[in-house]
Amino acid sequence: MQLAEINVATLRAPLDDPMIADFAAGIAPLNQLAEAAPGFVWRLVDEPGRVDTVVVGASPFDPRIIVNMSVWESLEALRAFTYSGVHLDFIKRRRDWFSRMDVFLAMWWVADGERPTLAQGQARLRLLERNGSTARAFTFSSTFDADGSPSVPRQWPPHKPRK
Repeated sequence: MQLAEINVATLRAPLDDPMIADFAAGIAPLNQLAEAAPGFVWRLVDEPGRVDTVVVGASPFDPRIIVNMSVWESLEALRAFTYSGVHLDFIKRRRDWFSRMDVFLAMWWVADGERPTLAQGQARLRLLERNGSTARAFTFSSTFDADGSPSVPRQWPPHKPRK
């Protein structure tokens, strides 16, 4: 089994707006880092072969919604990429570029070689929103193993005490 993930965001401004310029400029380098990361398997692109794409306008109602969807060999591989280096720097700046969303990430297990569709990813987000974390759709804070059992709880990313 491999781990699929969908990550959605609502841009605070159009992708070509100066407010979003740092994010837009970082898309290609970040995707290249992801593709070179240990455990990376596949990612959704909206133009075949391009490494600088995100799926923009994933909602017919709001063209500011962007989507990233990928498959990884393991939860640990995705976690290691997500919470390190350039990607972590992007996470720290997310409020500069994105509006707050209650449900923005869902993960689930797929058979080796399976490539989820955007519709499947959107369905997992709805499941998570409706049911909370389950083996069918979960988040980093409440993970499940490929066999459907809850993962051993971990504190990740490491949290610093609040002042």
